Amino acid sequence: MADQFRGPAQVVLTASVARRYYLDGRSKVEIAQEFGMSRFKVARLLDDARESGLVRIEIRHPGEIDVDLSARLRDRFGLQHAVVIDVPDDDAASLRGHVGRAAARLLAEIITPQDVLGLAWARAVSAMARALPALPGTPVVQLSGALSMPEGPDTSVDVVREVARRSGGAAHLFYAPLTLPDAATARALRQQPEIARAFDQLPSVTKAVAGVGLWEAGQSTLYDTASDDDRRQLRELGVCADISGVFVAGDGTPVPTELAERMIALSAEQMQAIPELVVVPYGTRKAPAVRAALRSGLVSGIVTHSTLARAVLDEP
Repeated sequence: MADQFRGPAQVVLTASVARRYYLDGRSKVEIAQEFGMSRFKVARLLDDARESGLVRIEIRHPGEIDVDLSARLRDRFGLQHAVVIDVPDDDAASLRGHVGRAAARLLAEIITPQDVLGLAWARAVSAMARALPALPGTPVVQLSGALSMPEGPDTSVDVVREVARRSGGAAHLFYAPLTLPDAATARALRQQPEIARAFDQLPSVTKAVAGVGLWEAGQSTLYDTASDDDRRQLRELGVCADISGVFVAGDGTPVPTELAERMIALSAEQMQAIPELVVVPYGTRKAPAVRAALRSGLVSGIVTHSTLARAVLDEP
C-alpha cells in the first residue's frame, strides 16, 4: 500500500493488528473477530505492515554468534553447520582461541556416544582440544602425523590424547612425522603396526575436525615447514589451499601432489568418505583458501569469525 494512500486511521489499525499478531501472539482468526474483519484482511494488513517498514523482523542472538552471517555461509555452500562468531579481529593467537572455543562448543553439541571422532592437526584444532568439555565416551582417531611448531607444544599426538582423555574413549594414535623425505619411506612407515591400526579406523570415523591453510608464507603451517621446491611445485600445480594436508585448487578440485605421497595423512578420498568434516579457519587473508575448501565437497561444516566469513562471501 503506497504511503500517500495510507491515512492515520489506517496506520493505527495496521499497527494494532501487527501488535496483536507479533507481540501478543494472537491468531489471525482471533484478530479478525476482535476487529470485525475477515482473516484475509488481517493477512493483508500484516503483509502491508512488513512491506511498509511499520514492522521489522530481526533474528538476533545475544551472544557472540553472528546468526545472519552463519546462515548466509551455510546456505551459500550447502553446509550442515556454520558458526560465525563476531569477535575483535586483532592478532592471530586471539582469533585462534576464540574460534577454537566456538568449535569446542559446537563439537560438544553435535557429538554422540555413537560417533567416532577424527582429528587432523592444526593450531586451531589444538585450541579447540584445550577448550573441550567432557565428551560422551567418543573414540578419537589421529588423522595426520606430528607437526609441531616452535611457539606451541602440541602435536597431533598430544591433541588426540587430550581429547580422548576428556571423552574417556579409546585413543587411536601413532608417533610419526607428517612429512617424510621420500615416498618409499612414507609407504614403509604406513605399514608400521600402530600407524596401520589407526588408519584402519578411518572407515568408522563419523565426524572430524581439520584446519585450512592458504598456500602462502605465514598462512599454512605445512607451507611454512615445506621445502622451497615443494612450495614452488605446488604453486605451479595450482594449489590454493591445504585442508590439513589435502591439497585443493581455487575451484575446490583436489590436486594430486608428490608431497602428499610423502605424507602420513589421510587422502582426499578418505576425507571425502567422512560424513561430517568441520573446518576451523581464522585470519582474513585465508578467504581464497576457505572458499576453495568449501567448494571442494570435502567439508560439511565451518567455525570461523565474522571478518573472514564476509571475505569468503564476497566473491573476488
